[in-house]
Amino acid sequence: MYSGATGLWERIRESWRDPMVRRNAGVLLASKMIGLGLVLLLITKWYLPATAYADTAPGLPPPQINAINTVWTLVAAYLVFCMQVGFVMLESGFARSRETVNILVEGIADTCICGVTFWLWGFAFMFCPGTPWIGTTGFMLHNLAPTYGTTGVPLLAYWVFQYAFADTCSTVTSGAMIGRCDFIGDLLYSVGVTGFIYPIIGHWAWGPDGWLANLNPVNFHDFAGSTVVHTIGGTVSLAGAIALGPRLGRVFNRDGGQPMKPHDLIIGATGGLILWFGWYGFNPGSTLSAMDAQGIGRVSFNTTIAACSAGLTSLFYSYIKGQKWDLALTVNGFLAGLVAITCPCYWVDPEGAFLLGIGAGIVVVWGIDLLEYLRIDDPIGAVPVHMIAGIWGTLSLGLFAAGKYGAPTATGADTSSVVTGLFYGGGFGVLKAQAIGSFSMTIATFVSSMALMYAVKWGFRLRIPTEGEIEGLDLHEHGFPAYPEYVVNGDDGCPKTIDDVPIGRRTLARSSKARKVA
Repeated sequence: MYSGATGLWERIRESWRDPMVRRNAGVLLASKMIGLGLVLLLITKWYLPATAYADTAPGLPPPQINAINTVWTLVAAYLVFCMQVGFVMLESGFARSRETVNILVEGIADTCICGVTFWLWGFAFMFCPGTPWIGTTGFMLHNLAPTYGTTGVPLLAYWVFQYAFADTCSTVTSGAMIGRCDFIGDLLYSVGVTGFIYPIIGHWAWGPDGWLANLNPVNFHDFAGSTVVHTIGGTVSLAGAIALGPRLGRVFNRDGGQPMKPHDLIIGATGGLILWFGWYGFNPGSTLSAMDAQGIGRVSFNTTIAACSAGLTSLFYSYIKGQKWDLALTVNGFLAGLVAITCPCYWVDPEGAFLLGIGAGIVVVWGIDLLEYLRIDDPIGAVPVHMIAGIWGTLSLGLFAAGKYGAPTATGADTSSVVTGLFYGGGFGVLKAQAIGSFSMTIATFVSSMALMYAVKWGFRLRIPTEGEIEGLDLHEHGFPAYPEYVVNGDDGCPKTIDDVPIGRRTLARSSKARKVA
């Protein structure tokens, strides 16, 4: 009896050493968990009492759909969704050719995963009533009013708009993890981010009863998502980069090296400009009202001038540092300006937008240098652009809010209550609320995303085997290169064989073949 049990245990241990067995077991467990979640969701829907909420008092007619606002919101949603094209072009251009296909597949897969999770439960967690911490109604969009709040925008149209935002956060997440993340690991953490981290923490600021949205004495403000979308996405990206470690062959400046070369700056810069174009849906579209013409114009101008001042700042900063006009830093500079203005774009004047853009152009360069010093490998600058510039932009509202503007409404603008920053005589109230909101959401995101990344790393697999990284993700994970008709020169800084990998790093090898070679 003892020998039989021992033999069984030895067979299980031997099987578990096979990476394919672990991967298949992980996929099976993940599918079972998803299935269990769907069953519980259906039970909640059909067998537990449903709680609905109404936008109007009992006995009053439901709010009317505003066709103009609906078209405006949907057009903005389409512009935001086009940012996915910009993201995959930016990331693939700034990365190496060996991981181009992987970036494209990840972007498409994350977009599809986000749509399903945000429909099933993500929207409910984020935008429906419940507790100050999480929404508890509206799963699968059931038992909700036909329009969202008093906007006059149909619920499904509003869902499309917010889905594009959630998808943006999901895509930002992959930026610092390029070149060494296992595809199954990407699918698993994508579910965790779009299904739980983003909507739950986002509920704090954008939910109808979120604790930051109702913070006393001054509410936390984030007009279009410097914190809710970009800081959350950049912080998850930071956690992923830490959990993965640097790419093979990555030698940092303090060790006598330099960043690995991007394979196509034309694609990367074009992707950045497409993102800029999509931001005109991101920020002006967040009014949810075409009737607030002054607000839309102001937000559009502020978005433009902040990007311009940030891009110029990074351009000249790069020349001062290295006596070269750096394209990559310039692109990341105007993207940092766009991220920073996303929170305060409705409440600042052009002068404030220009100045906070200059600040964004500086902090993004500082952020890149800091990650290089800390030996954190971020191939495209996702953490400085989205996390650090997002924090700066959120705090800058407390400095530059002009004290003239309140909130957009379905029929125009409401100025009965305005937002006033420190530099405009408003004191420290808004700045304090912004600091509480930004730091609490950043810390909560970092802790939860680190737990998620290490759960995937220890329970399944987050990083591909060493031999797979040497081969390149495109061939190893997807079986096809991005440029099959061209010969790659191999000057990408990656080791070509296992013998080129430093001894201390060979433990990354997961397969028996890689262990045998090492």
